[in-house]
Amino acid sequence: MTPVLHSKIIGSGKPLLILHGFLGMLDNWKTLGSRFSENGFEVHLIDQRNHGKSFHSQDFSYDLMVADLKRYLDFHKLESVILLGHSMGGKTAMQFACEQTEKVEKLIVADIAPKHYPTHHQDIINGLNSLNFDELKSRGEADNKLSKSISNKGIRQFLLKNLFWAEKGRLGFRFNLSVLSDKMDEIGETLSKTDIYPGPTLFLKGYRSGYIAQNDFSVIKRHFPLAKLETIENAGHWLHAENPGQFFEKSIAFLNS
Repeated sequence: MTPVLHSKIIGSGKPLLILHGFLGMLDNWKTLGSRFSENGFEVHLIDQRNHGKSFHSQDFSYDLMVADLKRYLDFHKLESVILLGHSMGGKTAMQFACEQTEKVEKLIVADIAPKHYPTHHQDIINGLNSLNFDELKSRGEADNKLSKSISNKGIRQFLLKNLFWAEKGRLGFRFNLSVLSDKMDEIGETLSKTDIYPGPTLFLKGYRSGYIAQNDFSVIKRHFPLAKLETIENAGHWLHAENPGQFFEKSIAFLNS
């Protein structure tokens, strides 16, 4: 039997479920989650399968992550929720909303479109796979080694948040690197052509990000006829971390509308 996804629940009110992106975890959303919880929402910060403290599995696809989310709603007796998903989590949220329309009151999708993306994380995966935890004994050593393949310090810090002491004196990653390395093609998968979510939907794109292009809005509207698209200034793909203030302002305005 598949376990229930690990989560952290804060606040009370309307359930707002937040799904992180590829190689992320719920901790990435703790600050924004607290702000939402202070504004009348019961916030569920969720680790998706093979990420964070949720279960590891050899199987990995959006169909499975949607099934995981449905199981999560059933377990917590949530009849209707608001969904917010970033990148890979946005794909999970989009597909769930299309398949479980009656369970989703509103949808926020952060910097991802309902289209196919070619594999583009290979450099990051190669860098992570180059780390030998038989030799590395500290986060600093891991960062130094990773800097040889990933020059962007912000991206390294994001990835190294997943480090933990797997056993005494030995570091490891919380995400399931071997499976995620093998299943990278799954991350780029698109929605089915017949998938439609008719409810209120907000797409947020990072100004410096190329994940949502100008001509993607017609595809977005085909699947999400009520969708609005807004831009987060001074931000790239990790828009919630790079400009959390504006991300929160635009999100809460939509949620309260």
